[in-house]
Amino acid sequence: MTILLDTHVVFWIAEDSPKLSKNSRDLLVDPRNKKFVSIASAWEVAIKLGRDDFQLEGGLGEFFRIITGNDYLILPIKEQHLSFVPILPKIHRDPFDRLLIATTIAEKMTIMTIDENIHKYNVDFVWL
Repeated sequence: MTILLDTHVVFWIAEDSPKLSKNSRDLLVDPRNKKFVSIASAWEVAIKLGRDDFQLEGGLGEFFRIITGNDYLILPIKEQHLSFVPILPKIHRDPFDRLLIATTIAEKMTIMTIDENIHKYNVDFVWL
């Protein structure tokens, strides 16, 4: 399985959150699965770091350390991903989530997320 991790999943992994289900944990440690984090997630974190209500000790570098420390791959934003964004149904308003949905479709991936709005799209997902 090829899995795209939603941004919050990266943080939950780092803190070993009980919000991650056993199924999710099993998929994440299974070496047969390829795990990706979109560079769009890093962009989202960078923007949030500029706000007063979001903190990450170690900043954006820590976000990348979490990704590489877990052997996840960083997926660049491709033209193919962007081409799906304007044709998505108007269910989700968050531009980063819309890009993750489009990426999931374009790359034929499964997205790991708890976001109920993402589950309303015609995408494969792992419910946390």
